[in-house]
Parts: sequence; C-alpha cells; structure tokens
Amino acid sequence: MKLSIVTPSFNQLKYLRETARSVLDQTGRFDLEWIVVDGASTDGSVEYLRSLADPRVRWISEKDAGQSDAINKALRLVTGEVVGWINSDDLYVPGALAAVAEAFASNPQARWAVGRYEIINDSAQPIRRRIVRYKEKQLRDYTYRALLRENIIPQPAVFWRAEFGREIGLLDTSLHFAMDYDLWLRMGWQHDPLLIDHILARFRVHNQSKTGVIDRRQFDEGYEVAKRYAADDTGVLRAHRFSVGKIVWAYRLMRLIGK
Repeated sequence: MKLSIVTPSFNQLKYLRETARSVLDQTGRFDLEWIVVDGASTDGSVEYLRSLADPRVRWISEKDAGQSDAINKALRLVTGEVVGWINSDDLYVPGALAAVAEAFASNPQARWAVGRYEIINDSAQPIRRRIVRYKEKQLRDYTYRALLRENIIPQPAVFWRAEFGREIGLLDTSLHFAMDYDLWLRMGWQHDPLLIDHILARFRVHNQSKTGVIDRRQFDEGYEVAKRYAADDTGVLRAHRFSVGKIVWAYRLMRLIGK
C-alpha cells in the first residue's frame, strides 16, 4: 500500500523540519510519498526542502491563493492509495502511518478513517487534554448528526482512500477556517469513518496558527458550513449555534488562565 501525505507550507521553517522528520521517519509495510506545496516562502524553507534530496519527497514552491489552494494543488499530485493531510506545524507520532496502513488493509470497505490525537504547544508539550478527551468521547459515539452539531474530527489524524477523495472533491477555497469541516461533512454524508484507536498526530497550537488566535469567525464559518448539510434540521443547527458559544467562551477562559 502506498500512502500520500500532503502538506501546505508558507514561511514555516521553524516547524517544518520537525514535521518532515515526523513524516519521513515513519516505518512499516507501506510505500510513502510526501508532497509539500510551499507558497513561495522567503524564510529558507525552499532551501531546506531542496536539501532533503529524498526520492519520497515531492515539492513545489510558488505563490498560491491560500492554504486550501495549496492543499488542492497537492491533492491533484497524489499517486498513493491512501491520503493524509498534515500541516507544516503539526506532527505524526512514531508508528502512525503503519497503524493507518494496517487499518485500511484490514478494513477494505473503509473509505476514510479518523485516529486519536494530542494538542501540543509551541514547544511540543501536550496541552488542552480535556478538549482532547471530550472530542475522543464524541468520536467514539460518532453519528453524522453529532458531526453536524460540532466539528469533532481532528484534522491531522484523518486519512482517506484516494479514489474516495476524488469522488468527494477538493477543498472549498472560499472557506478560510472551516474547509476541513466542509470536507468531513461531505465525506460523512457518504460513509461513516473508520475509527483508529491509536494516537496518530500531534496538533500544534501557537500564536501564529489559526487555532491559536481563537477567532470567533472560525466557529461562525463552521456554523454556516453545517447549514449547507443540515437541510431543515433546525434542532441540530440550534445545537451547533449553542456549541459555538460554549467553545468560544471555553477558549477565552483557557487563554485567561494561561492554558
């Protein structure tokens, strides 16, 4: 089985080296390609990518129209059977891709899969453990309506069959925050995800990341995305709107107390 990992990056050299190691140090019964689409970085990222000289790495560097556009460019280049998307400040844990390859090989009916994750800070220390436990509980009880109420999917721990991704389509480039949530809702409309009971990824929160900023717009955009798929289910939309308020206040409280 061949796994294709896609990574968008722009002036992320500070983290890109660690992300690269987390991808390229993976071992197991799979072939690997790592596709990096760089947005014409000026911080040495291009020189670093050039220095890798690894046949498993494919990269381009050119101006793009943002993160979703960069990811879509990478998705058009994949040649593997299973695809994963990890941003240039996040990490895979050792053994993650072996677990993914085994899960898909053992479950040929699975179209997409979601594993467990950790949230880490700028120094790669685990944080926000209660949020992780909450989302993991929601995932264990997964239903499509639950996904409509709240984005419970940890983006870097998601993988899908390439042919399924081609059926579902690329990211919506009109979205700035919730393009991943829109993708999960399109996938979930077709098939429930396979749950992989392993920690696969480490999601980094820092002051320059979208999540680190805690911008209410990201949650409002998620609500608008949910409306696309909820049809006339006003109950699920009310629950989503309530969840937005709850999440925003929870994050603000964590910021105040330094969590």
